[in-house]
Amino acid sequence: MTSGPLANIATLIDSKSKRYSSYDPTGGNRDCIQIPIGETVTLADIPGAGIIKHIWVTISSKDPHHRRNLVLRMFWDGQDHPSVESPIGDFFGQGWGLKYNFISLPLAAAPKDGNALVCYFPMPYGDGAKVTLENQGTEEVEALYFYIDTEVHESIPENQGRFHAWYNQELTQPESETGDEENEWELLGPFAKNPSATNNYLFCQAEGKGHFVGVNYYVNCPSPIWYGEGDDMFLIDGEPWPGSAHGTGTEDYFNQSWCPAELYQHPYFGTARVPGLQNDSPSCGWLGRTHLYRFHLEDPIRFSKSLFASIEHGHANCLTLELASVAYWYQRLPSPEFPLLASPAERLPRPEISVVDLHRQRNAWRKSKGGGKLWGNEL
Repeated sequence: MTSGPLANIATLIDSKSKRYSSYDPTGGNRDCIQIPIGETVTLADIPGAGIIKHIWVTISSKDPHHRRNLVLRMFWDGQDHPSVESPIGDFFGQGWGLKYNFISLPLAAAPKDGNALVCYFPMPYGDGAKVTLENQGTEEVEALYFYIDTEVHESIPENQGRFHAWYNQELTQPESETGDEENEWELLGPFAKNPSATNNYLFCQAEGKGHFVGVNYYVNCPSPIWYGEGDDMFLIDGEPWPGSAHGTGTEDYFNQSWCPAELYQHPYFGTARVPGLQNDSPSCGWLGRTHLYRFHLEDPIRFSKSLFASIEHGHANCLTLELASVAYWYQRLPSPEFPLLASPAERLPRPEISVVDLHRQRNAWRKSKGGGKLWGNEL
């Protein structure tokens, strides 16, 4: 038996291929649709049983934050609440409403300049599927081009879970036993301990039988300090801490090591954006916006009743970070409703702290010390 993405490519099956797209039905070249402000459009309303095999989208809008303001939703088998709900950019691996190239096996943002959003996650359905896009932004979408490619089947096997994706965000704060000090790397004293997942940043909270297949993780760090001493924690089927799958640090979970700050894009994991490499300001430690991703395509995290997946924001949750994520998993229906999606104003990305901000902070520190010949490492 062979395995891998090409293992079954030669297998002939009884199915029919069908595409839903934005093509011009007149035969002209206006192969796109518009989405007015505040409106929701249905990209595909699919009857019967089948599998969505491929999605491609590109967007033209004057809204500078349209990738955060356009909300993608997917519904399976007539369930009245979505199994997928996320800003479209974050879903496809584009944080903070930005555009940059991103390469992985199930998701990609392709040239030109990350404008082509691509998904290869298979999405089975037994009794209908619906894909919608809501414009919660400040400008109309002038042109949305899309393909949604499906296979039509008579039925789907009972063991096929339904695809889920959930967006979350949080501005964290220090919440360790040492109080509100940002005590990373023991710079301010001994490390606190965190024998709990209570204050962690939440990736995924699922109920039912399924398996977790990955996450896009977006970190905006307001300090040059390393943001990634936080452990990943997966509590399965209601088990207590430390759980069945407890990690040792952020870069370790994302299959990297020793506080990296470099681009690396493997089909299953990597760092798709690094501060200072894709903007005009020089790199300054880990200050700014980093995009990490990890897909469990060979090692899904399986659960029978529930999953609580989280990660510390700094060791023992000691850091203020602007975090956002999209988690991906499969499970049986029915699935619970997601928490209320953050509003467009709440989803507006916070600015990166710049070298100018750091210099102003240095000036304030110098004044607090009385000025003079201060280098910067004085306590």
